[in-house]
Amino acid sequence: MIIVDTALAARAAEGRPIRVGMVGAGFMARGIANQIVNSVPGMRLAAISNRTLAKAADCYGQAGVGQVQTVDGVKPLEQAVASGRPAITDNPMLLCEAEGIDALIDVTGDVELGARVSMKAIAHGKHVVLMNAEADGTVGPILKVHADKAGVVLGGCDGDQPAVQMNLWRFVKSIGLTPLLCGNIKGLHDPYRNPTTQEGFARKWGQNPTMVTSFADGTKISFEQALVANATGMTVARRGMLGYTFDGHVDAATKLFDIEQLKAAGGIVDYLVAAKPSPGVFVYATHDDPKQKHYLNLYKLGEGPLYSFYTPYHLCHFEAPLSLARAVLFHDAAIAPRGGPKVDVIAAAKRDLKAGETIDGLGGYMTYGLAEKAEIAHAQRLLPIGLAEGCRLKRDVAKDAVLTYDDVDLPTGRLSIALRREQDLRFWSSSPIPAAAAGTPV
Repeated sequence: MIIVDTALAARAAEGRPIRVGMVGAGFMARGIANQIVNSVPGMRLAAISNRTLAKAADCYGQAGVGQVQTVDGVKPLEQAVASGRPAITDNPMLLCEAEGIDALIDVTGDVELGARVSMKAIAHGKHVVLMNAEADGTVGPILKVHADKAGVVLGGCDGDQPAVQMNLWRFVKSIGLTPLLCGNIKGLHDPYRNPTTQEGFARKWGQNPTMVTSFADGTKISFEQALVANATGMTVARRGMLGYTFDGHVDAATKLFDIEQLKAAGGIVDYLVAAKPSPGVFVYATHDDPKQKHYLNLYKLGEGPLYSFYTPYHLCHFEAPLSLARAVLFHDAAIAPRGGPKVDVIAAAKRDLKAGETIDGLGGYMTYGLAEKAEIAHAQRLLPIGLAEGCRLKRDVAKDAVLTYDDVDLPTGRLSIALRREQDLRFWSSSPIPAAAAGTPV
């Protein structure tokens, strides 16, 4: 987005920086804080909310901001924002309600908290950027409905693989080609990884073991590719995606795919393991004009029929502020659902599960996520992994079997469940979630 820098420079010159509220203070949030504070003229990190205040303060501290104000109400937060004093709080709803904050970025990866923050921010006329693929992949389509009604932007985050793919998809379409595959490149995929196996890696990089596990066991990439499908209208070739292992450059992997099958599907989302450049994303596209094919060959993209376009990196926190600027200055989302869900992420058993057990969280010991066509997931009453945490098993489920709503008792009082039921009813006219379990969205 080469126009964003100019627009931000203008805001800086005018003394009107975009004022950002951030929810979360973990590994990625610390990077975003440092980026906004030190490298983004025309933007100000006005406030950070985290359940542990010391981590919120440390988030500012690592960015070189030594003096912060702790606030416990909307008015004190508004006064801090107006005076330019960085604020911290353990109540994220204050950031949603306070005047003076232009946009929020959710960096939590928590489905329920993400749903609550998004809905509250939307209700108060604030743009929302989700570095929370888990919430987006579970209830993103209905959140987008509410955002549209309120006239605000809700979408994903530049730098995360889904938005990098979406930027590339938009570019490829803009030069006249037809994208047929949006892909992600992974270095590892093992659905049975858990926080114990990933503890060492997480410690080395200062990350959360459960988050790292969700990267390794396929849950995260399933969410990421679901977001791309929901934004482009693409689908998956099969449950879990194809996920070919290919030890070569992504340009050469076009031969793995049948162009007629891709066309018949209307385009697919997928991933490659071990391909180069890693980590990166790619789009395979076609062109029907022989004259343009001649030019593409001249420009070293080969003879087709699939042409490979790729971005060899994703620079998560470095690019995140661009999404906030796009939302506030141009009313543009980096990536957002275009309507009803095309791909869901369903829960599969990581081990034999027993009746009476309560399912743990994403990246845990009990489940991993699989991308599935949304119409199949709905018809077969498959349990979204984004709603699985806290569900109590009513029966045994064998290792690698997919879970259904009939296998579990849903927890009560969750906005994410209520929103999921609302989403089902809007886009499918029915829901496997009973009204009593869902409650009422607030």
